[in-house]
Amino acid sequence: MPAVPAGNQVRTSSDTQLDKVQIKSASVYNIHGLSGSQHSLSVPPIHKDVVGYRGSNEFILTDDKQSTMDQIKAIGPWARRKCKNMCRRKILYKRVPVLNWLPKYNMDDAVGDLVAGITVGLTVIPQALAYSSIAGLPAAYGLYGSFVGCFVYILLGSCKDVPMGPTAIASLLTFQACDGVWQRAVLLCFLTGLIELLMGLFGLGFLIDFVSGPVSSGFTSAVSLIILSSQVKDLLGIAAKGNTFIEQWSSIIDDIHNTQVGDALMGFICIVVLLLMRLLPRIKVGPPDACDQSVAQKIINKSLWLIGTARNAIIVVVCGGIGAAFYENGKEPFRMIGEVPSGLPSVQAPPFSVPEVRDANGTIIQEYEGFGDLLQGLGSMLIVIPLIALLENIAICKAFADGKPVDATQELIAIGVSNIANSFVQGYPGTGALSRGAVNNASGVRTPFGGLYTGLLVILALLFFTPYFFYIPRAALAAIIIAAVIFMIEVRVVKPMWRSKKTDLIPGIATFIACLALPLEYGILVGIGLNILFILYHAARPKIHMDQAVTPCGVKYLMLTPDRCLIFPSVDYVRNLINKHGLKSQIPVVIDCTHIYGADFTAAQVIDTLIKDFKSRNQLLLFLNLKPSVGNVFEGADLEYRVFYDFEQLDKAIRECRRKSIPA
Repeated sequence: MPAVPAGNQVRTSSDTQLDKVQIKSASVYNIHGLSGSQHSLSVPPIHKDVVGYRGSNEFILTDDKQSTMDQIKAIGPWARRKCKNMCRRKILYKRVPVLNWLPKYNMDDAVGDLVAGITVGLTVIPQALAYSSIAGLPAAYGLYGSFVGCFVYILLGSCKDVPMGPTAIASLLTFQACDGVWQRAVLLCFLTGLIELLMGLFGLGFLIDFVSGPVSSGFTSAVSLIILSSQVKDLLGIAAKGNTFIEQWSSIIDDIHNTQVGDALMGFICIVVLLLMRLLPRIKVGPPDACDQSVAQKIINKSLWLIGTARNAIIVVVCGGIGAAFYENGKEPFRMIGEVPSGLPSVQAPPFSVPEVRDANGTIIQEYEGFGDLLQGLGSMLIVIPLIALLENIAICKAFADGKPVDATQELIAIGVSNIANSFVQGYPGTGALSRGAVNNASGVRTPFGGLYTGLLVILALLFFTPYFFYIPRAALAAIIIAAVIFMIEVRVVKPMWRSKKTDLIPGIATFIACLALPLEYGILVGIGLNILFILYHAARPKIHMDQAVTPCGVKYLMLTPDRCLIFPSVDYVRNLINKHGLKSQIPVVIDCTHIYGADFTAAQVIDTLIKDFKSRNQLLLFLNLKPSVGNVFEGADLEYRVFYDFEQLDKAIRECRRKSIPA
């Protein structure tokens, strides 16, 4: 390699020479110094005829590379630095967010959290009773999973609006994974929390990026329909089974002739009343601005808002009263939720096996299952449930973040520890629910401390009100669920998606149909798989912008600009396209590599073939603005190519090569 003249040194604005930089022959190109200033470096060309450079050893800047032994020796200091960073005060405050807001807690925060916590508690209790039926579990298990997580989230949660507890989607996934066996559900809660915690500690929150908006919408809409369908049996007072949408409706149709008039009448009336009560918070008495309203008008507006927000609790109380009034000597006018154990659940480790259960005749009605059998039965749900839980939680955080960044890693840690704690009080998997998050935000919550009052309200319900839960009609709980999930069907996104990018509807609709026809874990995998196929297709078919340019001296050449990196799925397509344009024009071709930020060995081999194709027909092929990382790949593959970083030198090379007919 020719020596670089002493005067051609790379310097910063303070004339400080860059350390560990080896300069190789090149045409004029620009380098940004350490201080951000721009410098010009001029090196004489090696080729006697062509301004530029050629050959496998011609490159701009190369850093001295460390040997493998040096890299191994550097592991120890790197690990020590990481451990030291983990113990810093900044990391502690980031991973235990309560340390940030608790010292600044004031009376206004306390009042806002008290009102919001009680309001959310009035929503959580009826929802927990209803969601446990979706999970196929006794009603008490919904309440068991609704208080400890609230306390844990106060310490570790980063979003004030997230109310931890059972959700409709998590309940349905729990039913599909556990089939109504409470030991499986509690173990699933423990393992789900453990996986979420590990994902958080290893920074795997980015995995939700693989679930696109259309796939998420299709999944949520399908789940909403399945949940709605699962409640039709309680709404009509019939018996029906099934995991998928098709199985459920097939079973409903088979047993619809056994519809109980009382249950159906109460259920449909409750749905209508709930939908009407949902509109109450929108009604405003007096001027629209609260500052201009009288005291009476403010009281009326607040009362309407409270009635509309606590509509689920009101329906449960009223319908429970009706059920108790008509209950006579064991005769139930409606199907009721039945006995709910009084008191708090015992604190114990989650079960790692399912015992064998026999009836009075000695017939086995539940077979023994060991830990291995349980793991095999839970299968892919151990991955699907944590991902969906994170999606639900992040949706709340983003909805009420007001432009602030959302820490997915911290949320994974928070909901993971919450689920682990819930499993010790016999809860099943939960996360933040968007509907309760909206109530929390509208109630004026100030910090995650609002969860304390929600949890205490659930504890009070378990201690003192469980005897009255017996009289709550199942049709009323089914109406509460149906009136809530009907608004989760995301029909409104179809129109903007159609106007924005029609192909996004394909994975969305495919996910929707697959989730209805198949188990949910397969349905969402279909959507993610289609998304990955779309990504791979776009990676394999980059766009190439073609522009015919002219040098200052009037020599025409073709400028081709690929819009993305060169990797093995795309290089043959790029080669054929460039060859096609080159054969058609028969003029020099310049490949602008500005947007090519990466390449691999396969790409280098195909580019080598492309260079030989042009050389065989004596047509000039040059490269412009090749990034160092891509150049390293080409250098390693011993490519013979010419690259330029200045249009003046490029024009000069084209002119001289054209004049002397030098082959590429």
